[in-house]
Amino acid sequence: MLIDTHSHIYDEAFDDDRGKVLLRAKGAGVERIVLPAIDGESNEALFELCRREGDYVVPLMGLHPTSVNDNLRWREELDEVERLLKNPPEGIGRFYGVGEIGLDLYWSRDFYAEQVEAFTQQIELALSLQLPIVVHTRSAWEEMTEIIERYRGRGLRGIFHAYSADVATYERLRECGDFVFGIGGVVTFKKSAVAEVVRSMRLEDLVVETDAPYLTPSPHRGTRNEPAYVRFVAEKIAELKGLAIEEVEAQTTKNAKRIFGI
Repeated sequence: MLIDTHSHIYDEAFDDDRGKVLLRAKGAGVERIVLPAIDGESNEALFELCRREGDYVVPLMGLHPTSVNDNLRWREELDEVERLLKNPPEGIGRFYGVGEIGLDLYWSRDFYAEQVEAFTQQIELALSLQLPIVVHTRSAWEEMTEIIERYRGRGLRGIFHAYSADVATYERLRECGDFVFGIGGVVTFKKSAVAEVVRSMRLEDLVVETDAPYLTPSPHRGTRNEPAYVRFVAEKIAELKGLAIEEVEAQTTKNAKRIFGI
């Protein structure tokens, strides 16, 4: 069995066939699906899915870094994140982490200060609630790592989603707390730099993810991603590390359950 530790199947890309997508996930051996939040606009869709699917999905709550950009209400949205984490809406038993949060400087550095403020505020919130974080990083690995290093020794834990940095950064981050590293479809691409890094990473430090509907693994690259495809990620990790797929399934699932307390 596998856990897809990062999926947005509440996204409108799945509105026409979400039920079939979930059936395929279960048929592929996906035991649970973790649902990171993005922002206030998409929260209700996330909540509706959680009410319908119950324990099969694992909801998180947070404000994505790109949702800070050009958003005059981002501080109000952060207040709403805190309120929801402390008082989940009806039908949502609890949130299992704070995410996805982080830094994204791919398009612009214009909102860097605001992203840092939102990121650190949500880290502090996670610490106060004793919840893990799920960290989104794009074109900002050094900046993000320096922030995480400030929290060393404070009990911070979580997942670095869509890990794409080098082995040296991996070693720095794993010293900062109980962290694991999300590996997704990019590892299956030809000439993938992530694949070479995965060879040097401990299986005890890895979880698998899709980021559906994005980052579809081979052999389905170019189409919409979905949780069932997390199996292709696990199979590639097994190939890269010379392990049985069953060992990768068991250890990555154990890692995910430890981080989220599920």
